[in-house]
Amino acid sequence: MESFENEATYRKFLTENREDEFDRLFNDAVKTTEASILGKEFPIYINGEPRTSKDKLVERSPINGIIIGTFQKGDRTLAKEAIDAADNAFESWSSLDYKKRVSIFEKAADILSKEKFLVSAIMSIENGKTRYESVGEVDEGIDFLRYYSYLMLKNRGYVTKNSFKAADKQTKNPGFQGAPGRTEKVKIEMKPYGAFGVIAPFNFPISISIGMSTGALITGNTVVFKPSSSSNMTMLTGLKIFEILRDAGLPAGAFNYITGPGSEIGQEFVNNPKIKGIAFTGSRAVGMSMIKASYEAGSQKVFVVEMGGKNPVIVSKHADLDIATKGIISSAFGYCGQKCSAASRLLIDETIKDALLAKLTAYAKKLRIGNPLLKEVYLGPLISADAVNKYDYALDEIKRMGKVLCGGHRVKNGLSDLYVEPTIAQIEKGNKLLKEELFVPILLISTYKRFDDAIKMANDVDYGLTAGVYSQEHSEIKRFFEKVESGVMYSNREIGATTGAIVGVHSFVGWKGSGLTGKGTGSKYYLEQFMHEKSESMTI
Repeated sequence: MESFENEATYRKFLTENREDEFDRLFNDAVKTTEASILGKEFPIYINGEPRTSKDKLVERSPINGIIIGTFQKGDRTLAKEAIDAADNAFESWSSLDYKKRVSIFEKAADILSKEKFLVSAIMSIENGKTRYESVGEVDEGIDFLRYYSYLMLKNRGYVTKNSFKAADKQTKNPGFQGAPGRTEKVKIEMKPYGAFGVIAPFNFPISISIGMSTGALITGNTVVFKPSSSSNMTMLTGLKIFEILRDAGLPAGAFNYITGPGSEIGQEFVNNPKIKGIAFTGSRAVGMSMIKASYEAGSQKVFVVEMGGKNPVIVSKHADLDIATKGIISSAFGYCGQKCSAASRLLIDETIKDALLAKLTAYAKKLRIGNPLLKEVYLGPLISADAVNKYDYALDEIKRMGKVLCGGHRVKNGLSDLYVEPTIAQIEKGNKLLKEELFVPILLISTYKRFDDAIKMANDVDYGLTAGVYSQEHSEIKRFFEKVESGVMYSNREIGATTGAIVGVHSFVGWKGSGLTGKGTGSKYYLEQFMHEKSESMTI
């Protein structure tokens, strides 16, 4: 692979005037999923073999409550077996030539590309995304497979060789730095750690899961993979990942698929010494608790984590308000705000507050809420009752210390009790909601007098994931990029104020409480987190 190109399915269909075909392929995939895939019992896979457990998990679609399937409720005993399988597979998998590993992931990308509409339909039914969100996410999963393959080839397996030439005269005084000696051949190689536990979120069950798993596997580690299996369930998409990697030729034991609660599976990842690293995307509370427990136990596991955000958008008095409106609505309410990159805080110059809010509220009221499998729907359901409870909790706080400007109600549509209105609200400065990650479609408004005050407000949270600004004043944009403490930053973006990082273009990285290593997904530095460096010097 000499170059990398993003999949970009919807854009390609639009460019070729084939949008009707795009819709037909998605609709056909929904029918296939509903007719022949849903409603079955699905096993876990340890060392390539299907396994069952005594207790079961029943997964239902948030759209309308239909049963997606019955899954296994794995426990620590099964988790230990999966970890043993990954540990046993590590030696042979890690010793495989990196080009052969890459060929497996390139084949996996081809398989997923052929099945993208089916996988997208499964995901939409499973977590309530629209067709555009789902197909875009599957594209991102394909991009991760191909981009990380590209990086492995470009960096020649992360091995460098050189020689340290001997001096003409040999040293008479050995033992001090820089003494001339015989010629040394030096090899510096990035080596895998061992078995990784990979814990995936519900909101991006294909792209984030594939990204973390591929990062671990393609660099020579093995994986025990746990999809979201609690109240926010996305276990069927996780199973599809297992099947695609298996069909691409990944050997048994290298990737093990286990469903079950984090209190069992995740805890075993933390406690088991055979797990050398954990890749996790989820809440800061869970991520920090795992890190804390591991280090308190004296275990030096590697943690590759992304732990959410409380992402600000600054709108200057010099902004184009039409462009700002589109970008803010997209990032605040796309997928019901259930993205770690979602815009959740809007900081507006007080002189343009009324004008901008008029545009935002008018736009938000036009958003179609309902079954996300329908083409015209923009907002589907929240993922679970827990998410609805968080929405209600935030509204109670807003009504106590602020004002709802738009939305603020549940939606009764005969499908399920998980539909809510996109909400724009103003709340008193200093309120806890301005610092809590809510993961629901609520955008909180604050105003400022000076642009530098907006920067301080943007930074006044524990998180530092994404941020956006709208201004036509170059000096303001420059100050925004220099001073705001976020890993991913955008200016004047119409497609999304804080969302929409593209693999190989943007690095999706969290600062402060949003991350740990300071290196992001979809970037040239990501794979290095799954390896440690080894220097070998041979004197000849």
